[in-house]
Amino acid sequence: MKTHFIAIGGSAMHNLAIALKDKGYQVTGSDDAIFEPSRSRLEKKGILPQELGWFPEKVTSDIDAVILGMHAHQDNPELAKAKELGLKIYSYPEFLYEQSKTKTRVVIAGSHGKTTITSMILHVLNFHQKDVDYMVGAQLEGFDCMVKLTQDNDFMVLEGDEYLSSPIDLRSKFLLYQPNIALMSGIAWDHINVFKTFDDYIEQFRRFVASITPGGVLVYNEEDAEVVKVVEAAENYFRKIPYKTPEYEINNGKVYLKTEMGDIPLSVFGAHNLLNLEGARHICHTLGIMDEDFYDAIMSFKGASKRLEKVEREDKGTLYKDFAHAPSKVKAAVKAFCEQFKNEKKYGFLELHTYSSLNPVFLEQYDHAMDGLEEAIVFYSEDALKIKRMDPISPDLIKEKFKNENLKVFTNAEELHAYWETLDKTNGVFLMMSSGNFGGLDLTK
Repeated sequence: MKTHFIAIGGSAMHNLAIALKDKGYQVTGSDDAIFEPSRSRLEKKGILPQELGWFPEKVTSDIDAVILGMHAHQDNPELAKAKELGLKIYSYPEFLYEQSKTKTRVVIAGSHGKTTITSMILHVLNFHQKDVDYMVGAQLEGFDCMVKLTQDNDFMVLEGDEYLSSPIDLRSKFLLYQPNIALMSGIAWDHINVFKTFDDYIEQFRRFVASITPGGVLVYNEEDAEVVKVVEAAENYFRKIPYKTPEYEINNGKVYLKTEMGDIPLSVFGAHNLLNLEGARHICHTLGIMDEDFYDAIMSFKGASKRLEKVEREDKGTLYKDFAHAPSKVKAAVKAFCEQFKNEKKYGFLELHTYSSLNPVFLEQYDHAMDGLEEAIVFYSEDALKIKRMDPISPDLIKEKFKNENLKVFTNAEELHAYWETLDKTNGVFLMMSSGNFGGLDLTK
C-alpha cells in the first residue's frame, strides 16, 4: 500500500508513518517544519523528506491513501492536488480506525489522565508479553514507537483525544474509533478555541459514549460528577464498570497501594495517579489480566513521559516536570506534589502556553490551582500573546484569577531565567508544569 503524509513531522504523524513503514507500506511525506526527535526518527527509517515545503508533484494518482495532519491548512497545495486526483484522504484517527476495524478496539478518553492510563495498560501488557496494536500520546519506556500496527494482533489500545481530527474533518478524534471497550477518566473544559462553551465540550463525550459498539464495555470514573451525568444519560446498550480512588498510604516517601494481596509498592505518586491506576486495572481485567498479574507488573511502572517525570539534575536536586497546562491537570499535579513532599519547601512553576490557558475567560478555571506551594510562579510570554493575536494580560489579572496574592508572575523569559539562577535547587523540591519549555530553561542544570 502506498501512503503519503501531509505534515509528516508532527509528534503523532511521524509515529504513524514509522509504524506503516515497519508494516511494509510505501511511505512518503512533506512538511514545512520538522523538529527533533521527529527528524532523526524519520531519517533513521529513510522517510525524512529531502527538503522542507509542500510539493504537489509528490501527490500522484497511484497513492492509495493520503493522511492529513492538523498542522496543515485547508489551502495546502498537496491537499488540493489530492482532491483534484480524487484520492482517498484520511485524518490521523480515521486511518487508525481503518487499520483496526477488524480488531477489538480499546479507547481511553478523558480530559485528563488518558495518556497515563493508556501507558499503564501498555506497560502491564508488555510486562506479561501480551502483544497488542496501540497508539499512545507519550514516549514509553520499553517502546520504540508511539504507534504499533500489525496484521495479526486481536486488540488495539488507543488513546482517545477529543480534539479535532483534521483541518477538513472537524469531528473529535475519539468519535472515529467506535470502541468495543472504553474508559472515561474525567471531564474538565479544555480546548476553548474549538469548544466555545462547556456544554459544547461535554457534548463530545456524550457522542463518544454513544459511539460504543452495542454490548460493549465502559469503565468510568464514578468520582467525576460530569462523567457520571454523561454515563447515566446514555441511551445505547453497554456494560458499565465504575471505578474510584483505591486505598493507599505514604511511608518514608514511598506510596503503597492497599490491596487484599497486601501492600503493593509503587513508583508513581499522587491520588490522581492512583485513580488512573484503578481505571487501568479494570481495563486490563477485561483483557484477561488477573489482579495479581496486574499488580506484579504495575510496581515497575515509572510514569509516562512528562507526567510527574523526575529530571536527573547535575546537582542532584529534586525536580519533576509535568505536561500539565489545563487547570484540572495543574490542580491534580500540585495536589500530588504537596502530598508527596509534605516536609519539603515546594516550588511550583507553571507556563501558560496554549490558546486556552491564555484566554482571560478560561483563566477563571485556575482558581486556587497553585495553593499549597511555598513558592508559586506563573510564566507567560507577551510575545506569545502577540503571535496568537490575543489581547495583553496583566500580571495582576493572573493573580486575581488564580486567587493567589503571593503568586510570582513573569512575562519575560530572561527575567524568569534570572530568578531561576537565584534559587538553590538542592534546598527544596521543584515542580515544572508546561507543554512548552519556559523560554528555553535547562532543567538539568
